[in-house]
Order: sequence, then structure tokens, then C-alpha cells
Amino acid sequence: MSLKIRLARGGAKKRPYYRIVVADSRSPRDGKFIEKVGTYNPLLPKDSDQRLTLENERVTYWLGQGAQPTDRVHRFLDAEGILKRDAKNNPNKGKPGQKALERIEEKKEKEEAAAAAAAEAAAAEAEAKAAPAEEEAPAEEAAAEEAPAEEAPAEEAAAEEEAKSE
Repeated sequence: MSLKIRLARGGAKKRPYYRIVVADSRSPRDGKFIEKVGTYNPLLPKDSDQRLTLENERVTYWLGQGAQPTDRVHRFLDAEGILKRDAKNNPNKGKPGQKALERIEEKKEKEEAAAAAAAEAAAAEAEAKAAPAEEEAPAEEAAAEEAPAEEAPAEEAAAEEEAKSE
């Protein structure tokens, strides 16, 4: 018979209240248990003394008998200083999921396509302005080359609208 120190749920719907019990690991969560060793009320504020109550002597006795705490109860025992719990490390927790990565790739491709289209349009416009500009002074050529760079955001918006309509 393997023993577990675990939570047994009580209370009404949407009003949870837990007993911390020692039970056979094969018995149902809210079913038969050997001994009640504490309570946990998650609805109370975290600084409340009544939120978690434990009978420390009985918990240490059952741990000595080979009872294994569940992860949540292990956290409670660590907070009380009864049992040491190593912090777990999940390096993949902060990484985006597969669909999020696909969306990011699609967004990058669209931005690159829009930037390429805008660059082509700017180059074509610069070539069109460069032919008559050859007759003008060199200072006016520099001003003509800067003007398309300022108009580029408007051209990008137009290119995006064309891409959306296709």
C-alpha cells in the first residue's frame, strides 16, 4: 500500500475548500482517507493564518512511514519548513508555441515583401526623376533623391493595400 499526502476537495461549487489528508494512492480524491492532517482554504488572503493549517507532528510521522506528498502539498510543507523542495526549471515555458512561430514568420514575410515592393517603386520613381534631373544642377539632384525616401511610407501603405486586395 503506497500512501499519499494530498488535497481532498470539499466546499460548494466555485467555493473550494481542501482537507490535507493521508490516503491510499488508489482511493478516490475525495474518498476514503486514513487521517486528516490539515486544511487549505484558497479563498482567504495569502497572509491569513487560517489559509493553511497543518498538524506538523502528524505530517512528519506519516512522512517517516513513507507517505509521498503531491506537488502542491510538497510546496506547503516546504513553506512550513517540514520538507525541502527543489525549484523546478522549465526552460520551454516562456517560448512561443508552434502556431505563434508560424504567425511571426508570416508577418516577417509580408513585411519583407512590402519593403521589397516599396524599394522597387522608389527605384522606379528615382529613375523616372533622374532622366530630367541630369539637365539640372547637382544640388537639385540630391534634393530629388531625398524626396522619394520621404514618400516611401505612403508608397508602402499603397503596396500593402494592393496586396490585401489580391
